Amino acid sequence: MNANFEWPLPAHFAAVTKTSAAFAHGEPGVLIMKDGHRQTGDLIRFDPDAAMLEFHPERATSNVNISISGVRSLRLTNLVELKRLALPGAGAEADIFPAPIKQKCIVQFKDGESLVSETIGFVLQPFGLFLFISSYGNYVVRWFIPTESITSYQIGDHLGKLLVDEKILTPENISDGLEIQEKLRAQKLGEYLLQQKILTRQQVETALENQQRLPPIRLGDALIKEKIITEQQLAHALMMQGRDRKKQLGEILVGMELVDKTTIKRVLAQKLGIPFVTLSKFQFDPNLIKAISADLVRKYMMMPLYRTDTRVVVAMENPLNAEALKDMAFWTRLRVDPVMASAEDLEGTIKQFYGLQGERANIAELVSALDADYVSTTDSAANEAVTESDNTLVRLVNKIIVDAHTSGASDIHIESMKENRPTRVRFRKDGIMSFYSDIPANFRNALISRIKIMARLDISEKRHSQDGKINFEQAGLAKIELRIVTMPTTDGLEDIVMRILAVPKAVSLESLGVSPELLESLQRLALKPHGLLFVCGPTGSGKTTTLHALLGYINTPERKIWTVEDPVEITQDGLRQVQVQSRIEWTFASILRSFMRADPDVIMVGETRDQETAKTVIEASLTGHLVFSTMHTNSAVETVVRLLDLGLDPFNFADALLGVVGQRLVRRLCTACRKSSAATDEELDMLAHEFCFETDLDPAAILRQWKSAHTDAEGRITLYHAEGCMQCNGTGYKGRLGVYELLTNSARMKKQIHAKATVADMASAAIAEGMRTLRQDGIEKIFQGHTDWAQIKMI
Repeated sequence: MNANFEWPLPAHFAAVTKTSAAFAHGEPGVLIMKDGHRQTGDLIRFDPDAAMLEFHPERATSNVNISISGVRSLRLTNLVELKRLALPGAGAEADIFPAPIKQKCIVQFKDGESLVSETIGFVLQPFGLFLFISSYGNYVVRWFIPTESITSYQIGDHLGKLLVDEKILTPENISDGLEIQEKLRAQKLGEYLLQQKILTRQQVETALENQQRLPPIRLGDALIKEKIITEQQLAHALMMQGRDRKKQLGEILVGMELVDKTTIKRVLAQKLGIPFVTLSKFQFDPNLIKAISADLVRKYMMMPLYRTDTRVVVAMENPLNAEALKDMAFWTRLRVDPVMASAEDLEGTIKQFYGLQGERANIAELVSALDADYVSTTDSAANEAVTESDNTLVRLVNKIIVDAHTSGASDIHIESMKENRPTRVRFRKDGIMSFYSDIPANFRNALISRIKIMARLDISEKRHSQDGKINFEQAGLAKIELRIVTMPTTDGLEDIVMRILAVPKAVSLESLGVSPELLESLQRLALKPHGLLFVCGPTGSGKTTTLHALLGYINTPERKIWTVEDPVEITQDGLRQVQVQSRIEWTFASILRSFMRADPDVIMVGETRDQETAKTVIEASLTGHLVFSTMHTNSAVETVVRLLDLGLDPFNFADALLGVVGQRLVRRLCTACRKSSAATDEELDMLAHEFCFETDLDPAAILRQWKSAHTDAEGRITLYHAEGCMQCNGTGYKGRLGVYELLTNSARMKKQIHAKATVADMASAAIAEGMRTLRQDGIEKIFQGHTDWAQIKMI
């Protein structure tokens, strides 16, 4: 077998995600044979010269060698991110728009089936066709189809005719598509930039490079070409400008009521190719902000973005303001590249970083009187130790918090790097970490100290972790609470993680997204007069939210409800809530013992984490109280086994337990851009296999149930996939969704607890009694269009 086979990539592309040259440890994939048999497993080796591949099927004890001649298709399920490489030798005459990356493709198989999709390039080899099917963003699924399985294929041009011939689309569909395509081809650069909302330095640089390729054109000529003004009107405006050189042509034309500001901006972007930047999400260079005079910035309403060795890029509402560009060039001793931004964006950003008029905004104000050269000033600023009271630093920290809150992030991670590497800031949003910004190394110590001061922590203590809280309030925003933890790392550095606790509220049981059957069971258990109900899952899976939803359901004037939490995150009227304080021995167990003398009906324990607390909640439930609690376990069944491992008496525990809710949070598909498609037989077979895995259920029977429940009028089952748009920042996902399972303590389960059965035995018993597992609930939510398999397979 050929161990050195390298999976090919399409021309002019490179893989961001590393791909295996040899599948020594296997790459997960799905193998479809010509007889329709489907195998899920790992591709170990691929030897096209010998027309063989080595595959390890799931649950098999050894690898198998398979002839390519018997294979219909091979799909590797690990997504790979591709990046476009620059075309060599592209000169000024080259089209500034690259060829479309995604191309429609259709493959006709010899068995009569067809594959219609979008591919980001392809590679044709004598033994087969390699496709790179678009998933979301730049991520692709690698798909190999042997030559012997293909009748014909078409990629890119002439696809419309082929789709009509195959009766997949009508001529009217093709005509509509060509009309849209023609509009896209006619789209101006400025319109493209305005739609794309440039947010990063790299995007600005790309747009400026594109601008340089455009032929030079003046604003007046551009307005005439667009038939917005006449040559006579332009001549009159130029004559007026000759009388007052301080006025810009655009300003004069607006004053003459020949055009408005919006039209000027549109023409500037379209004809002159000036990029339009969204400042509210741009990552600024703090050292550059420190070095530019606040008076200069406020005078011309211009915001410095970043600098290189020879030039500085600034955002302006009017990028043709010659006086402003001249003064900025004089101040910086650099060439100035202007870009456009809205007046509202500029006003808010300047206020955020430079303060109000009359405030001393930054250190550059102090050195400006010395007429210091800008280059030496910024070079020294990059090495200068910034203090925690520096205005630029204060506003930088505020911006990080505001941006995290407005983007819906749950956590802010400040990661200090050793030596002179910049400090990295990342956000966690919808459970996924994403890069936010790099902060220059000279800001590192001050950044950490500033956050410590805001949280009232000891700035001199760097050897031990510290916990604190920030009550952050800024004009235009509701009060934000942040829970802070500092963490010592290598080389005497510290990291900080800030959890955003912005106005947490109790939600209803109905809003959790549980199935009707599970909702009815939960409501029944919550109304029991006594017993013990657990909610389990990993950190950040929504356990506290579920507990408070249960409490909200039974929170009536007739019930006395005590809660013990660490910390108290969600408050509800009618609950009496107590905060754990470990420093004074006010622990979960000690508070629980006090509750027993405080006449409770219902007790909620934020977390059961030790033997003492576990025994106390059992005692409370056996003495006539309803007790809710959480545990950090992976499944409902594992919770039962973990509690038995803590040394609980199995008979008392079996009598007390009502049930266990297991849950996870998965990413929800963005409804603005999710892409629908008819489920293929391969997809349905795979989902049925996963639904029935480690159960006695019959996949064929499950498939029949799905077809009965989810087939539409056209005989299809629709699945949705992540696509990516501006509303979800190109991820394809927006928000999160709960996935649940409920183990109810029946007579059969009590016997399992008495016998201290294993996790596998308890799980079999629970599933036999009708428990739907986390994965099964997740697959049902796939058919409901809320999420996709990429999220559920991680449960």
